[in-house]
Amino acid sequence: MLNTYYADLHVHIGRSRSGKPVKITGAKSLILSAILDMASAVKGIDLLGIIDCHVPEVIQELEEMLESGVMAEHEEGGLWYEKVCLLPGSEIEIYDGNCKGPIHVLVFFPTLEKMKQFSFYMAGRMKNITLSSQRIYESAHNLQRKTKELGGLFIPAHVFTPHKSLYGKGVNASLSEVFLPDLIDAIELGLSSDTSMAFAVEELRSYPFLSNSDAHSLEKIGREYQTIRMEKPTFLEFKQALKEEQGRRITANYGLNPRLGKYYETTCAKCSEIIDEEKGTVCKQCGSSSKIRGVKNRINELGKCALQQSDHKERPPYIHQVPLEFIPALGPKTLQKLRDHFGTDMAILHEVEEKDLMEAAPQTIVHHILRAREGKLSFQSGGGGKYGKVASGKSSR
Repeated sequence: MLNTYYADLHVHIGRSRSGKPVKITGAKSLILSAILDMASAVKGIDLLGIIDCHVPEVIQELEEMLESGVMAEHEEGGLWYEKVCLLPGSEIEIYDGNCKGPIHVLVFFPTLEKMKQFSFYMAGRMKNITLSSQRIYESAHNLQRKTKELGGLFIPAHVFTPHKSLYGKGVNASLSEVFLPDLIDAIELGLSSDTSMAFAVEELRSYPFLSNSDAHSLEKIGREYQTIRMEKPTFLEFKQALKEEQGRRITANYGLNPRLGKYYETTCAKCSEIIDEEKGTVCKQCGSSSKIRGVKNRINELGKCALQQSDHKERPPYIHQVPLEFIPALGPKTLQKLRDHFGTDMAILHEVEEKDLMEAAPQTIVHHILRAREGKLSFQSGGGGKYGKVASGKSSR
C-alpha cells in the first residue's frame, strides 16, 4: 500500500559527538542524536537527509548506533531510527575548470558502507574530510560518475542562491557547462525560489524538484520539505519516487514563499537596500554599483537564454507553507503548548482542526496558522542575506 510521507533532505550536523565543528556555521546543538530526535518526535519528518555523514566521527557514531540496535539498516536502503529513516548524504563544493564559481551539490547513498567508501574516496581529494561542504579537487563529471558507481543519487543544491550554487555563480546559462545532465537525479530549489519560478528555466523541466530546509539549527528542520507517495520511507522507494515508478512520486512541495527567502530581491552589497534592476543598477540609497543578484532577477535572465527542451510534464503543487517560527505572535511557550497537545509540527501545520487549535492557542495565532495553510498571508520581501517577514492581518498578493 502506498502512503504519504514527509521528507526533508538537507540537514546539517553542527558538531560531532565529541564537540568538534562539522558545519562551522551550524548550531552547537545540531548533534546527530538531537537531530534524529527532533526530526522524529517533534517535527514529524519521515525521511531525513543528513548531509554530513561523510565525516569519519559521524560514521563511527552511526556504526555504534547500528551495533547497539538503536538504529537498524533497512534492506531497501536507509538507516531507521524510531519513526524516521535517515538517508546518509554529503554536501560537496565543486569548483573545477568548467565552473565560473563554486557550486554545492548533494549526494546520498543507500547504506553506511557505501558512504564509508565515498568518504575514503573524498579524503584523497579534499583538504579536510572532517568538515561540511568542503571543496573537492575533482571534476564534476568524475564526481557524478563515482556517485553512480556507488549506487548513489546526485542532486545540485539550492541552485539559484547567489552564493555557491549552480545558477548563482557556477554557470553562464546551462547546467551542461559543468554537469552531465543524464547523471542528475533531481534539482533542489532553495529558499528563495519555487516551482513556478524554476519552471521558467526550460532545461530544468525534465527533473523532479526538491524543497529542503538546509537546516543550520534544530528548529529549522522541516522549514521546507515535500510529501512523497511511497510504500515506505527507504532509499529505494525515494529513488523510485524521483523516477515516478509504480505510483511512487513527489505529491507536493512545501516551502517558504520565495519573498520570505534571504536572496529573493537584488540588494546593494554595501547597504543592503533593495535594487529594482528595471530602473537601474546603482543603489539610490548609497550610490554603490556593487550588488547581490536576487533569485527573481537571475531566473528572469535564465528564462530568456536557457536551452530548449520538450518535456513539459505536470508538476506537483508547490504550497507556500509558513513554518511555525514565522507565524506572528507565536512565541516559544505557545509553540511548546501546541506541540504538547498535538505532537508534531506536521500535524499542527496540516491536520489539526480549527476548534482543536483553539484549545491550545489564542484566536489570533490560530487565525494566522489557518491563513498560512490557505496561502493568504502577506510578506515583506527578503534579500541580501536577510529573511523576509510575514505581515499580520492582511491577505497576500
